[in-house]
Amino acid sequence: MTLFTRLSAAAIGLALTATTAFAEDCAAITVEDSFDLEPDAIVALYDCLNEKMATGYAKEGDEIGSNFRSWAATSTRPAVQGAHGNRILNTFANDIAAEQYLKYQEEGFTMPVGSILAKESITVSIKKKKARPGPLLMMTKMEAGSIPETNDWLYTGIQPNGKTMKVKQSFCHDCHEPYEDSDFLAYPIEEVRLGQ
Repeated sequence: MTLFTRLSAAAIGLALTATTAFAEDCAAITVEDSFDLEPDAIVALYDCLNEKMATGYAKEGDEIGSNFRSWAATSTRPAVQGAHGNRILNTFANDIAAEQYLKYQEEGFTMPVGSILAKESITVSIKKKKARPGPLLMMTKMEAGSIPETNDWLYTGIQPNGKTMKVKQSFCHDCHEPYEDSDFLAYPIEEVRLGQ
């Protein structure tokens, strides 16, 4: 290895280290509560972690984890929803779900069988003053009567490293129970809903 080659390799290594440091710094937060994050700060965190989330969810080859970003976006930007541990969420709806879901209807409907919602999440650690990718949380509407205890919703998830999450159905559905009138759907907050 020539001196030039060694110097080039060292320079590339230094550049990668600097890039990694910047990626970590761009996820730093200064607020005391995730609800105190301003919209531009939420977008900046999402932009910072965007590629890491996409790569991580797809890492194990899961079909949804690899393709959900080609689905319909359900909001103008990610937002803190209040559920899911006060994570920042960004929800996508597959072709079957999109038309009904984007009406943000409050009652009197059932989502079509085959509807899938995929929610990217960013976990905000107030203690560590940092944000990091959270799991990709999914809801799939199954055949009528197939899972009566969850009104036919199947709750699943993918960890940020692409591994499948173990999900207790009752744990997820208990949180969705207050939204029975809207087929157990909790929509993005009003200020970020498309067309609102």
